[in-house]
Amino acid sequence: MGNTCAGPTNVGGANGFFQSVTQAVWRQRPADQEQMPDSGEGNTGSVATKNNAPDPVKIPNEEPRKPQRPKHLRRLSTMQLESVLGRKTENMKDLYSVGRKLGQGQFGTTFLCVEKGTGKEFACKSIAKRKLISSNDLEDVRREIHIMHHLAGHPNVIQIIGAYEDAVAVYVVMELCAGGELFDRIIQRRHYTERKAAALTRIIVGVVQACHSLGVMHRDLKPENFIFVNQEEEAPLKTIDFGLSMFFKPGQIFNEVVGSPYYVAPEVLLKHYGPECDVWSAGVIIYILLCGVPPFWDETEHGIFEQVLRGQPDFTAEPWPSISNSAKDLVRRMLVKDPKKRLTAYEVLCEYA
Repeated sequence: MGNTCAGPTNVGGANGFFQSVTQAVWRQRPADQEQMPDSGEGNTGSVATKNNAPDPVKIPNEEPRKPQRPKHLRRLSTMQLESVLGRKTENMKDLYSVGRKLGQGQFGTTFLCVEKGTGKEFACKSIAKRKLISSNDLEDVRREIHIMHHLAGHPNVIQIIGAYEDAVAVYVVMELCAGGELFDRIIQRRHYTERKAAALTRIIVGVVQACHSLGVMHRDLKPENFIFVNQEEEAPLKTIDFGLSMFFKPGQIFNEVVGSPYYVAPEVLLKHYGPECDVWSAGVIIYILLCGVPPFWDETEHGIFEQVLRGQPDFTAEPWPSISNSAKDLVRRMLVKDPKKRLTAYEVLCEYA
């Protein structure tokens, strides 16, 4: 991903939203509980864990169908022992000592692990094979690992160290980020200053642009899926959780309704979308960074979806009157209902950076 943009006219001009941020900042590259043996090793300090927010779900659009009664008894051991990675791997537990639990997701549990040869700490996501009950589940795990390898090397994407498999689970070892979620820092501050929000926006949109340039759409961008490497104020920010991510080709249309309610784009709810949905989600995050509340809110999930489809964010309540026109213009253009008229991530970086 290049360090400069050549293309669209600089709409923001000398007083653009991002101009308050130094050049040095802007020119950086952009269920049930699983148990594993506690080795007692590793850091006992604070490590980032998921909060109690609900996991992203595939939003149902119809009543679930009652499963049909099987015609005969089937032996399931073959499916349960099927190789997920499609290759023989080393035994993860020969290489790493497994420590305490860090977090719990729908399919996997994340543990602290320590590399035996070096003493370095990492995070290990354990995915129980017994939960992978369909071929789609297997493909989802394979795709997530593939995408993480595909994006490896980007400074603001969580780095995968290795993937391992045994008879009962798949293990994904990743870099350890102990600084907590962007979500938690927003809660602590209520909202960010425009200068701080601009710096974070450059990182978030830079990740979206990098993903899209490599044919990947995230589909679940939200503050909970950005974590800091450490507790320092200027700690690097990393994008995580590619479980709903997909590879796409130019012009390809998707119709599966996925994501998290506050951040889902209207075209996703309408089951006709492409990578533009990530720009919408990033726009929602920027709105929250600047004012501390989501642009589309209701007490029920259905009500949230209605607000999203209406697509009329409020820019009159505090602190919006004191926020620059450039910042408001950026958010408005990222939250245009028509994805064809919405800014692309590339245009955001070129016009406002």
